[in-house]
Amino acid sequence: MSIDTQLPDRETVWDWLSEIPDPEIPVISLVDLGIIRDVAWRDDTLEVTVTPTYSGCPATAVINLEIEQALRAKGVDKIHLKRQLAPAWTTRWISQAGREKLRAYGIAPPQEGALCSGDLTEQAVVVACPHCGAEAGERVSQFGSTPCKASYRCRSCLEPFDYFKPF
Repeated sequence: MSIDTQLPDRETVWDWLSEIPDPEIPVISLVDLGIIRDVAWRDDTLEVTVTPTYSGCPATAVINLEIEQALRAKGVDKIHLKRQLAPAWTTRWISQAGREKLRAYGIAPPQEGALCSGDLTEQAVVVACPHCGAEAGERVSQFGSTPCKASYRCRSCLEPFDYFKPF
């Protein structure tokens, strides 16, 4: 955007960013995931602050590329992506709408108040099945289809599902 063109307001930019899907879980947006931390204009440069789900997330480069492409498609020429590692991302930042989208997609959202200690011998939490709603999920493996998910199976309907691990 040139200086003589009016810059879009922050709310508009947030709306644009809410349309960008997470590359690993496309049913949820980057905004619903909570990794977009701030949007601000610094003169004529749009600064977008992004906190990855964890510092080694393999999707970080793809996410940054998707943010840039989406904003350039809306006419934003000058973009600065600011990576913010502290405070560290937590699953508490996933919006309620994002949690519902995960459930509808067949992924059990992280339970409120549950935290992952990293201890592989810890007792698995009881997770409600996103398919039938029964609180009969049992952990099959601490490691799921992506590093942020664990594999579960419902003892009621017998369907397998992913559980988004709490961080």
